Amino acid sequence: MSDHWSHSTLVRNSRSALRWTAILLGTAAFISTANAAPGDNVNIVRDLAGRVGPIIGSALACRDIARPRVQLIADKFQAVIREASSNEAERDDLTRLLDRYVADGRTAVSGGRVDCRVAERQLSDLEQSIAGPSLSGALAPSSAAAATAPTVPVQQPPSIPTLSSVNSVSNVRGVTDREIRFGICGPFSGAAKELGRQMKLGVETAFNRANEAGGVDGRMLKLVAADDGYEPSRTLDAMKQLYEKDQVFGFIGNVGTPTAAIGIPYALERRALFFGAFTGSNILRNDPPDRYVFNYRASYAEETDATVRYLIKLRHLQPRQIAVFAQQDSYGDAGFAGVAKAMRTLGVSDGAILRLGYKRNTVDVDDAVNLLRLQKTPVKAVVMVATYRAAAKFIEKTKDVYPGLIYTNVSFVGSTALSDELMLLGPRFASGVIVTQVVPAVGGYSSAVMEYKNALAKYFPGENADYVSFEGYIAANVLIQGLKKTGPQIDTERLIDNLEAMRNIDLGLGAPLNFGRGEHQALHKIWGTQIDDSGKYVPIELE
Repeated sequence: MSDHWSHSTLVRNSRSALRWTAILLGTAAFISTANAAPGDNVNIVRDLAGRVGPIIGSALACRDIARPRVQLIADKFQAVIREASSNEAERDDLTRLLDRYVADGRTAVSGGRVDCRVAERQLSDLEQSIAGPSLSGALAPSSAAAATAPTVPVQQPPSIPTLSSVNSVSNVRGVTDREIRFGICGPFSGAAKELGRQMKLGVETAFNRANEAGGVDGRMLKLVAADDGYEPSRTLDAMKQLYEKDQVFGFIGNVGTPTAAIGIPYALERRALFFGAFTGSNILRNDPPDRYVFNYRASYAEETDATVRYLIKLRHLQPRQIAVFAQQDSYGDAGFAGVAKAMRTLGVSDGAILRLGYKRNTVDVDDAVNLLRLQKTPVKAVVMVATYRAAAKFIEKTKDVYPGLIYTNVSFVGSTALSDELMLLGPRFASGVIVTQVVPAVGGYSSAVMEYKNALAKYFPGENADYVSFEGYIAANVLIQGLKKTGPQIDTERLIDNLEAMRNIDLGLGAPLNFGRGEHQALHKIWGTQIDDSGKYVPIELE
């Protein structure tokens, strides 16, 4: 449907209440004469959908217009659709048609073709036009015809969403009266597959816990996964599979920075929620924030900044004694940028920082090790921005050559997987390795940790507590709170409005979570952890 058609329709709909009354009464008069065929009724409702739908959509897009007013219009038109349809297929077709017109109206407001003052006037005119007898009454057969015509009641199947829920907007795919469907795009194969598996596990644990308690207004939460192998070249197809084939409402827990560079534009173009991704990259943290992108976790820049300050202030290293081992892509770039920023505050230029690298989805660290050996200034600490296998391989190849070298990594490494890899080499490779975290230590006894562990044991017995799945669990719980605040009439725009209004969310982390119109990152706190001789993580103070 063209913008020109949508615009002209909205202009027609903004005429006076008398014109609307004439249209509706003329329709009723036409239907009640000459025993109009059922097909005629359907065609008339199709025409009315093109007039009423854009008004519903534009009103929904304006937050100052009270939802009950729109609900009343929706209820009346639902009655029209029921009475004009002779079977379920016709009713579904009319509902889908109205969906498209509602979407056009909403797009007209978001695209600036209609402002909310016009939308308010259109709604007021429509309210006056349909005051009194309901639309269903206007479209009903005359009393004489009704007395002789057979009646065939058509029941609305519970599995088909009704218009009265006002879910007739473009972004409300994946929502029925029984479920809300989300997608996760991540590595479920390849070298980083444990990151995808754990993130999915954490989100599903939170969803299962919510579902057992009745879901969100009776709707069950469902997670659908698509594998991109942590390769950006596969991300677009995975996103399309989730959005177009699986019809998800939005995305939660997508894994990776280079893959997010593909996934975010896809989601933004479709005004789909992109929530709680497992990445700390700044491409998800624009200023002002992208409306549809929300982060639970602190950024890589914040993690590496905390690490540099720890190494200099508490371990008493000189800036020139700190090197960076980073993946050669946007993930590594994001972590290195955090180190560079921290160094600049100390008067050290970016060019003086030694950067070692490796290719994504490989453990080929030989070039990095050789470059480290060429350095004349002794390196005493390496800030790693890597995944677990590459990080473990780098430690394996440098541990004996540089005894006493301090190894740190950001949370994306996959803490449990890293510890497991290192312990296979021997406790001396694991002991002392530091990982910054965006959740509290999973070995602790805070209320958040205990709740997570209990839920994990209940729904996925045999799975061990893990920092990645814990992050997925927390991110999903923040989203669940937002969904509950939105209420039964769920659509993306209303959900985002409610997320932006959430303040001081207390999930038992020891740090409050906050969103706002100018703040789409809930957490800024960094926790420090270190692997002990047994391969377990113990908390450490970073400042």
